[in-house]
Amino acid sequence: MGVFEAIASDTHEEVLYGHDPVSGLQAIIAIHSTALGPALGGTRFFSYENEDDALRDVLRLAKGMSYKSAAAGLDLGGGKAVIIGDPRTLRSERLLRSFGRLVDSLGGRYVTAEDVGTTTEDMITISTETEWVTGLPEAHGGSGDPSPATARGVLVAMRAVAEHLWGSDDLSDRTVAVQGVGKVGASLVERLTKAGAKTVIADVNSEAVNSVAAAHGSVVVAPDEIFAADCDIFAPCALGGAINEATVGRLNCTAVVGAANNQLDSEGMAGELAAKGILYAPDFVANAGGIINIANEFTGYDWRRAAAAIDRIHDNTARVLATAKERGINPNDAAIEVAKERIAGIGSISLKRRGHAS
Repeated sequence: MGVFEAIASDTHEEVLYGHDPVSGLQAIIAIHSTALGPALGGTRFFSYENEDDALRDVLRLAKGMSYKSAAAGLDLGGGKAVIIGDPRTLRSERLLRSFGRLVDSLGGRYVTAEDVGTTTEDMITISTETEWVTGLPEAHGGSGDPSPATARGVLVAMRAVAEHLWGSDDLSDRTVAVQGVGKVGASLVERLTKAGAKTVIADVNSEAVNSVAAAHGSVVVAPDEIFAADCDIFAPCALGGAINEATVGRLNCTAVVGAANNQLDSEGMAGELAAKGILYAPDFVANAGGIINIANEFTGYDWRRAAAAIDRIHDNTARVLATAKERGINPNDAAIEVAKERIAGIGSISLKRRGHAS
């Protein structure tokens, strides 16, 4: 599939490629929509097998950010960036500053933040070349690491799902299988433990999984075994595509609620989950805590205000589940409809406010 065909298939507005031969920077920025506001989304630094894989990923992620912002009620659009390569060997000041110039060339249409493979320290370096950076450390006027905010949002989404399924948002004595215990997954396990839930965990990083297990008494299983773990809720918190043709039939849970982006390998997986009687809380609704937290930087960051906004993910999740039931569709389709309705309904007002033609 060519670039323009790929863009048109999901109505993306723009794709920008950047290259710096000295540092080895190869980057792609995708803007899906600016109807509600500037396209906000993190920068992923990852060793893709090829450029086509990187393009497919950044396009999917950018679209997901549009839906995430819209479903969360934010006046922001959706975008994403990827830097191709291994951050452990390729990361350098020149590369990050070159990327910052690429971001700056868009004049604020895209605002970047931390994502897989990038850190708050990277955002500081990028910010030397552009003002269009969020998620900076608190000492630099930002909100810091968004991982705890994302985990907080996933937990309240789980409470909404529990209330929908079992009539109570109490998670005590529920079992949650967490796939991936990086920064977000580890924070989620900690919160689940405090809520009285039992946790089963897996990660390809044995040091991380052993550390979390020791701290919270989690049961550890092999990465491939986590899908079949006997649990109430399965929480994908690693990379995208966890729910696919090879894994969906192995799931042994009542609900899927996680922090990863693009958890479904394809939108058809939402129907597969529904057919199996598994309730799916759409990822871009449940994992919106990070972007909600970062969005608060635009009006002067205050954690109390941000936390209150993140906790509304509970109501957003409940609304999506109610909409799905009312319309007789699966929750993922319901969430997409809710997001698209807001983009269409509010987007024209936003465009007028920012001086664009109606």
